[in-house]
Amino acid sequence: MMKPMEVNIVGGGMITNDLILPAVYHLQRTGIVGKIKICALNSQPLKNLKENKEFAEAFPGQDFMPYPSFKEPSEKKFPFLYQKVMAETVSRQVVIVAMPDDLHYEVVMEALANNQHVLSVKPLVLKYRQAKNIEKEAFKKGLFVGVEYHKRFDRRSLVAKRSYQSGHLGQFAMGEAKLIEPYYYRFSNFQNWFTTERTDPFVYIGCHYVDLVYFITGLRPVEISVSGKRGKFPNGKEGFMWANGRLRYENGALLSVTAGLGYPDGGAGSNDQGLVMFFEGAKKSGMINHNDQSRGVTHCYLEDIGPGGTKYNYINPDFFRLVPWEGAGYKPIGYGVDSVSATINTIYRIESEVASMFPEKSLKRRREIISEIDSKGIIATPANSYINELVIEAARKSILNNGKMVEIGCGG
Repeated sequence: MMKPMEVNIVGGGMITNDLILPAVYHLQRTGIVGKIKICALNSQPLKNLKENKEFAEAFPGQDFMPYPSFKEPSEKKFPFLYQKVMAETVSRQVVIVAMPDDLHYEVVMEALANNQHVLSVKPLVLKYRQAKNIEKEAFKKGLFVGVEYHKRFDRRSLVAKRSYQSGHLGQFAMGEAKLIEPYYYRFSNFQNWFTTERTDPFVYIGCHYVDLVYFITGLRPVEISVSGKRGKFPNGKEGFMWANGRLRYENGALLSVTAGLGYPDGGAGSNDQGLVMFFEGAKKSGMINHNDQSRGVTHCYLEDIGPGGTKYNYINPDFFRLVPWEGAGYKPIGYGVDSVSATINTIYRIESEVASMFPEKSLKRRREIISEIDSKGIIATPANSYINELVIEAARKSILNNGKMVEIGCGG
């Protein structure tokens, strides 16, 4: 039997709380994951995770090892502690990178330097060259790197991909996507890093739909224009609160992507998101229309327990929910959980297959499996999702130059 894998999570913020840790906890109780370590800049986010009452109900008796210790004062910073934790970890375990976008590259490369497999939240990095460096270094060592583009695991997306590949929709011609996150994000840690010189809504969340359209169609975007609306966070720092990108594809198709931090806190949804795509065929047209905000489920509670403190809510049961199951506590379900689990289960499968092999044969087989996954194109990897880095580089040039049209590199 393969031993459970140790998981080191670098970053203790929102995505770790809302998705990553619950998914990893469930894998721990199914025997895939062993020790869980979480590194954060300071102790406060770790204390928040520890004191999460929902986790105590859903995962009774489960816990993680905090770095730094809960005893450390919250004002004391430990920016490089994750390096020490990685260095002390047995080779070929799992590192999950859940840091601000512009810090991903250094953390991923540190993980690879310590001979660790990686799962990174999206986007992987902000530059194509960095993505290629990660791809080459990981392949050289036979290490798997997955990127958490969870919309690829939405069953709607998988159905759309198959329909497009089967020729049932026609050729993509025109589309519109939007993803507006809640206004209250502006009062979170976003205000410390979501600044104009580091990122913007198109790069941070619009990339989901850029990746999804590429996932469905395989078409490469060739030019982009992104315009942004600046605003001030409560701490006075400036950021792009809204952004709109217009992409042109190699077949002439057009896609508009609107993103922002401004969905009303009093709204019924946790955000507003969706995708509409039109296609052209022989003397007819096709269409897909995904309303990703409301999936036909609404609840009205007795108390204000909704995402923004509301009673009436659109319930998305497909991304992430904790539900009763046949085991103890509650089980996390949804395509967000499926996405995290797919990468960790893949790493576990790789290591299980090569566990009894000599080093040279093990490396050869790990590389073969990685290439197979790259070609399959379901789990996002540096080799099959690099289009996103090309788009991001061009998008940043555009938004910082008042929406100037920028050619997207070919990635050669």
